[in-house]
Amino acid sequence: MRIAVAGATGNIGALTVAALERDGHEVVRISRSLGVDLSTGDGLDDALTGVNVVIDATNAPAGGDAETVAYFGTATRNLLAAGERAGVRHHVLLSIVGIDRVEGTAHYAGKREQERLVTAGPLPWTIVPATQFHDFAAMVAGWTERDGVATIAPLLVQPIAPEDIAEVLAEIAAGEPRGRYADVAGPEPQDLVDMARRTNEARGHTVKLMPTWSGIFDSTMAGDVMLPGEGARITPTTFDEWLAGQRRDHTRGTRG
Repeated sequence: MRIAVAGATGNIGALTVAALERDGHEVVRISRSLGVDLSTGDGLDDALTGVNVVIDATNAPAGGDAETVAYFGTATRNLLAAGERAGVRHHVLLSIVGIDRVEGTAHYAGKREQERLVTAGPLPWTIVPATQFHDFAAMVAGWTERDGVATIAPLLVQPIAPEDIAEVLAEIAAGEPRGRYADVAGPEPQDLVDMARRTNEARGHTVKLMPTWSGIFDSTMAGDVMLPGEGARITPTTFDEWLAGQRRDHTRGTRG
């Protein structure tokens, strides 16, 4: 099949491209750095010529609610409209578990707008809600780190390996539209503070973590809000297995 991946140069997008190409699909990479701008639509019609399926794994630049919703909304409208003109038969959107249960987070507001547009849009669709990725905790701590100290909320999450969600996206893109797909999660719940601590240790990065609900995420996200629902699809890679890879990469880096 000829499959376009929007956000192809990002972490999940690049892994999804690799999984699709391994399975023998022809992949069209969509990214601003490759000359296709979702914000304006420039280059989209040419990129989607002959494409059967679009996978949207895009991200948004940091911003407030209004800016993030506007960015995701514009990009999604452009992608859906170009897909309709090109005769795309299946639009696959990567989303996030629990976004309908959380207010006050700009990124989640943007993802809700994406979901709304896709479900009301002109193309047959599948929405794939995934939990946070294994590298999420250290990334969040990095957002707030100052002078060796970082604040981080003690969220309960069930993280998934980036490679695993890429495999799921590639599999779904090769099949028929499914509507709203089951939540997709890793095999074990984890505490975000502990995840950040262990990831930084594995990478040889020293930082003091200060758990708080007064930072980026508040107590509305406490408890099981971010966990997958019943009937979730559980992927195989544990956080410990992913962490071992981080440790190996760090060890090779210090030796090399």
